[in-house]
Amino acid sequence: MSVEQLPEPVKAGRPKAAEAEARLNDLMDTAARLILEKGYSKVSLEAIAKEARVAVRTIYVKFGGKAGLLKAILLRYRAGAFEPIGMESQNRPIRDTLLEFGMRFHSLVSTPSATALYQIVVAEAHANPDLAEAFWDAGPRQTRELLARYFARPDISAQLDTPAPPERLAVYFMNCLMGDQLRRFLFDSRCGVATTPEEIEQGVDLFLHGVLKR
Repeated sequence: MSVEQLPEPVKAGRPKAAEAEARLNDLMDTAARLILEKGYSKVSLEAIAKEARVAVRTIYVKFGGKAGLLKAILLRYRAGAFEPIGMESQNRPIRDTLLEFGMRFHSLVSTPSATALYQIVVAEAHANPDLAEAFWDAGPRQTRELLARYFARPDISAQLDTPAPPERLAVYFMNCLMGDQLRRFLFDSRCGVATTPEEIEQGVDLFLHGVLKR
């Protein structure tokens, strides 16, 4: 083999961006699986790092710890499953917008893994405030802020007949939309009973009946 035919030497260095992203995704997938299987408090960073074949230091550098890792997992899941396009800009009838939001939202929270995670958060939040904060920041807080911005739009607020501020309207709407949360989280995850489109529509109409101008 001539010198010209010799292969290029493999250069050591940092992994490419795609490889680094794949490793982070694998780490988050592994952490999500272990948390759902064992619970948040029973899974250590060492166990996650060993299973994902990364250094514990990597988790601290990238996410700041276990709570930050969970928050990143939730944000990634939310971005992949729930993207209510146009709520803050498109000019559509309120009912159409809220119905689409309701359908997208229920597709996000009604999966078995989402229900299982919620049950873990409820069970462990008192003993693990960082778990509750991570869950709140990556989920409910963002949903409420999105709705509050929508209800605060001048063209939307002009159609409403209520003294309630946008932040309170977001809470009212979510309560109408979620329906019997207690039953679902206690039983439906085991019986496979999901919220129907008709129930989502009823929740939207109940909310609008109380806030729209006549």
